[in-house]
Amino acid sequence: MKKRTLTDRQKKLLAAGAVAVFAVFSAAVFWFVGRPMIRFARQPDLFRQWVAQRGVWGKLAYVAMMILQVLVAVIPGEPLELCGGYAFGALWGTVLCLSGATLGSLLVFALVRRWGTALAEVFFSREKLQSLAFLHSSPKRDVIFWLIFTVPGTPKDLLCYFAGLTDLPLGKWILICTVGRLPSVITSTVGGHALGGQHYLFAAGTFAVTLAVSGIGLLIYRAVLRRHNENGREQEPPLSSGDGQARKKT
Repeated sequence: MKKRTLTDRQKKLLAAGAVAVFAVFSAAVFWFVGRPMIRFARQPDLFRQWVAQRGVWGKLAYVAMMILQVLVAVIPGEPLELCGGYAFGALWGTVLCLSGATLGSLLVFALVRRWGTALAEVFFSREKLQSLAFLHSSPKRDVIFWLIFTVPGTPKDLLCYFAGLTDLPLGKWILICTVGRLPSVITSTVGGHALGGQHYLFAAGTFAVTLAVSGIGLLIYRAVLRRHNENGREQEPPLSSGDGQARKKT
């Protein structure tokens, strides 16, 4: 029996349908899960009680929340990271938070590799994605990726979706989104743990240092973007709707 092959038009329709389903799914998750989750995360005492009552299931639920936070990029991650330290302590909060964030980053990477720019544009404008286009050919790409993940407050969700549009090897991406993310996660979970133990002075100091580092990191990040985009605006080709698949094949 001859195997049926899809035409280019059918492939485009299939891709558009998949992106539409993902957009609807993400909107539903944010509305029915994300909003209550954000409210929950802003009440750390209640969150701690909730996870304590559920034992290991509370830990698994927290990991799932972190995965969703990365996947549905409009859900802020900082409140959840603080709650992880508050509810589980600095060590387990870091382990669980990093596990969920890494799994979410790998899922996003795989999805964008399959469906391309159209999927990334569900959450980010083409202009934001295009502002990172110089990373396709920059010799400092890996260093910049690492910088964005290491410094607290930088747009990690944007980079997760953009990374799938590049030819970055999977192994290197795993290293960046785990080890690279570790300093940012630790500052949040340690601060949350300090709040949970009522060590308010230490927590305030942690948050002050984190805020200062975040401010410096954001200034460096914006300066790098501005310099590269001013120098290479005419040289870098615009992103196409199938960029993820195209980059994967190169």
